[in-house]
Parts: sequence; C-alpha cells; structure tokens
Amino acid sequence: MELKGRVAVVTGGTRGVGAGIARAFLAAGAEVVVCARRPPDRPVAADGREAAFTAVDLREPEAVEALFGEVAARHGRLDCLVNNAGGTPYRLLGEGGAERHARVLALNLVAPMTASLAAYPWLRASRGSVVMIGSVSGTRPSPGTAAYGAAKAGLENLARSMAVEWAPEVRVNSLVLGMVRTELSHLHYGDEAGIAAVGATVPLGRLAEPSDVGEAAVFLASDRAGYVSGASLLVHGGGERPAFLDAATVNREN
Repeated sequence: MELKGRVAVVTGGTRGVGAGIARAFLAAGAEVVVCARRPPDRPVAADGREAAFTAVDLREPEAVEALFGEVAARHGRLDCLVNNAGGTPYRLLGEGGAERHARVLALNLVAPMTASLAAYPWLRASRGSVVMIGSVSGTRPSPGTAAYGAAKAGLENLARSMAVEWAPEVRVNSLVLGMVRTELSHLHYGDEAGIAAVGATVPLGRLAEPSDVGEAAVFLASDRAGYVSGASLLVHGGGERPAFLDAATVNREN
C-alpha cells in the first residue's frame, strides 16, 4: 500500500493499458480517477476498491481544466497524473491528408500537454509526479503509424523538458512501451496464433500485460523513485531482435 493516501488521475484509464495502470494504483492504495470520452462497461476495480470515472474529451482545454478542479475539490489533492490516453488507426502517410494525421498528433501529444498544464498547480502543491505513457514507436521507424510515432517521440522530449522546468516540485518521467496484449490486440496482430507469433519475437517470449505497465507506473509514482525525474523507462521485454541476426549466413544460433 505504498501509495495509500495519494490521489492519481489516469487518462484513458477505462480499458487496456490504462485500466491496468488504474488497477495497479488501486492495489497500491491510491484513490484513482479514470477519464475517457465514454464510461467503461464495468467499473475499473482491484482489491475490492473502484476507480471513479469522469467523462472528458482531452482535446478540449476547458473540459480538462474542469476535470482537475473537480478532482481537487473532491479529494483535496492530486499526487500523480498518468498521461495514458492515445492511440491510432493503421494508416499509411499517403492514405490520408495532413489534417487526419494532425488529429493523431493532437490526441497523443497535445492532449497530454494540456492535461499536464491543467494538473500542474495541484501536483506542485503535493510535490507529485507525471508519468507519460510513451512507445517504442517514438524511437524507431513506425510505418503505418508515422504520426503516432512522431507524437510519441515528441512526448518523450516534452517529458524531459518538463522535468527540468518543473523541478524540484514535480517529477516527470516516461514509460516507453513495447507491444502490450489488450482487448484490441487482434486489430494489430491478428488471431491468437498471430499474437503468439508476434510475442515470440520479443526476447522475453510474450507481449506485455497491462499489469506489467501498471507496476512500472506505480514505481515511478512512488517514493522509491524519489530521485528519478526526466527518465525514460523501457518496458518492452528486451526490445526487438535485430533482423540481421536471422538474415546473416554466419554465426547463426541453432
């Protein structure tokens, strides 16, 4: 219960990775507020405790300001903001105009900035922290999701700059995620055979579970990471095996 008495907001916390993060914070003792445009099919819960839900479109600054005002009024404090909301459809650059790709940037980069700025006064008062949920798509080519990769690259840089500007009152860190198994995995990797095949390409032999991400987020929000700020923690199971190892005709593993 290392986060007992703390209050956390998890954006996009109603399903997938966000719900996994919210459940981990609940299990660690925090009071959790999850937000999204639509309510979850069932409450996000762990250890007999439930996260509160607030409907908000993170692309609307006034609504975001109101969200954090409501959280502060209800709980009297805010200790952690997890900027998790995001995502993208598969779309090659030539298949959509700049305006469509800009929407991806708005959700994955501008919205986390908007939420962080709105949360800042409360986080500063509690000497709290921000956790950005990034992606390996921001560190390597991202064909089919180029705007998403660009946004995640920008998000990681934003976190590092925020960590300097907002120190020492607010710590800011990033989790850089690899592939995570969620209820939408079939859209990216196919059926169970496809998911298993993709998981086999990861050194640890599987996709991450949302709970894996949640535990890492709890660490960054906790006092155990009290001297960690401006950091990017890779949560990718060892990354990707370099393709040349399988293409080379020498030094091959049996």
